Amino acid sequence: MRLARILTAATLALALTAGASAQQAPPAADAAPSPPKEYNQRILVPGSWFHGVHGLAFNKDDQLFAGSVIGQAIYKVQVDSGEVDRFVDPPTGMADDIAFADDGTMAWTAFLMGKVYVRRGNKTVEITGFSGPNSLAFAKDGRLFVSEVFLGDALYEIDLKNFDKPEYKGAQKSDLRKVAEKLGGLNGFEISRADGFLYGPLWFKGQAVKINTDNGAVEVIADGFRIPAAANFDAKNPDNLYVIDTGTGSVWSVSLTSKAKKLVASLKPGLDNLAFDSRGRLFVSSMTDNGIYQVDTFTGAAKTVVEGKLAIPADIAVVSEHGKDTVHVADVFSYRTVDGNSGAVADVLRVHGDTHAYPLGISVGPSHILLSSWFSMTVEKVDRKTGKLVATLGDFAAPMDAVEMADGTLYVAELGTGNLVKVSADGKERTIVAKELRAPAALAKGKDNVVYVTEHAAGAVTQIDVASGARKVVADGLAGPEGIDVGPDGKLFVAEVGQKRVVTIDPATGTKTVIASNLDIGLETYPGGPPALIVTGVAVGTGGTVYVSSDRRNAMYKLTPPAR
Repeated sequence: MRLARILTAATLALALTAGASAQQAPPAADAAPSPPKEYNQRILVPGSWFHGVHGLAFNKDDQLFAGSVIGQAIYKVQVDSGEVDRFVDPPTGMADDIAFADDGTMAWTAFLMGKVYVRRGNKTVEITGFSGPNSLAFAKDGRLFVSEVFLGDALYEIDLKNFDKPEYKGAQKSDLRKVAEKLGGLNGFEISRADGFLYGPLWFKGQAVKINTDNGAVEVIADGFRIPAAANFDAKNPDNLYVIDTGTGSVWSVSLTSKAKKLVASLKPGLDNLAFDSRGRLFVSSMTDNGIYQVDTFTGAAKTVVEGKLAIPADIAVVSEHGKDTVHVADVFSYRTVDGNSGAVADVLRVHGDTHAYPLGISVGPSHILLSSWFSMTVEKVDRKTGKLVATLGDFAAPMDAVEMADGTLYVAELGTGNLVKVSADGKERTIVAKELRAPAALAKGKDNVVYVTEHAAGAVTQIDVASGARKVVADGLAGPEGIDVGPDGKLFVAEVGQKRVVTIDPATGTKTVIASNLDIGLETYPGGPPALIVTGVAVGTGGTVYVSSDRRNAMYKLTPPAR
């Protein structure tokens, strides 16, 4: 999983401390009692397992394990039935890659937390201090190797010879042997059982390489890939190295003898990892489609084992035309739309196929769709007419959301600084409009020069006049406010994730009314992560219909006003 940068613990410490108290706050004293009938709830888009599926590995008993970074969990998957069970709970289960040794020892990389976990029997230890630990694999002799990618660029060996001794509690990266560095993004790799060399892809160089784990020497065995993400061997034919290209969605085989490349299968961009079972069957994961697929290496046909309509729906926005609602979704590994009537999901942009950012915030402006990402520190502009990415603005401090004004000016809420930043249409000029926002989560445009911002850590919704900089709190006492939209009558619709509900707020009086309760929203963050890991989106459509993203279920709610 490619995450360009993450927030430092120092940047987030204050926000996390305040955010925890906000999440646990009791209902506000002035919250109005629920009306006799809240909005009618239904699931518009059904949920799914995982929250983006990444690493895959079979153990010695031919059981498939799958890891999810944002889901912070490891799952056991029955490949013939598609049944899924959670095997390691959050946050320990955060796994970008998974590996098994011959003796059953299991290891995985917790990418965002900078850790590698190793489990043998009832004992689990941590190796800490990594910068983006991504892939790992055991050699035949039991040695464990792990790579840093995106936040670092190196290969290390983890010495486990003392693992079974009671005094062994884990290690620091500084205690490990560095095998090589500045490789070019060594992603999902394997170590050959035949010759003992490490084989894997270099993400940033478009190559598949062979690495001597003793001295770090690198030999290119194939190139010309767009974004090679992972490589693995078929134990029944160890001369063939299989490589997946996440940029094209293709699966390739490379002969170690002749170095010849052969296209095996063509799927959609966003593939992340692959694994063979003992029968020689190939399985691949797609973070974008939240799925696992069995690929026939002879025909190229792909069979779905498990899949999701949405991967991790975050912020949303609605465009209503001719009585029809189209919900625009920042789906973390893609930008998608959902038909407000049928729930049909359509791709607009797929990460690594069309863009390299991970959208979490979204808004619809006069000319552009804006996609914000604290993962990649970017705000992307997508042309409303063509659906094409036309500009990527970088160097933000963890942008959570952005809105576009009629003249093309953007306003961006930065979590890293707590600032609301004014950005010129070309992205070249930036000025601070408001400071000291407490974990801003989402924005919404009001009338004239008004912008509303939800402050997750403050438990408040703040109104800011972007022309004068004047600001006032229109509502407080909220438990983790995230997504926000303005209804046709000027009322605010807010996802209060700490209470698992949606409330309306009268910006003139601050009066709150609960319109939906017991929603499955508010995916927990990881230690050191942002207060709002995945922003729960809220958007108001035709006839006052309200759409809400469910980050916990990978689903979408449709809330319909009760009959009057």
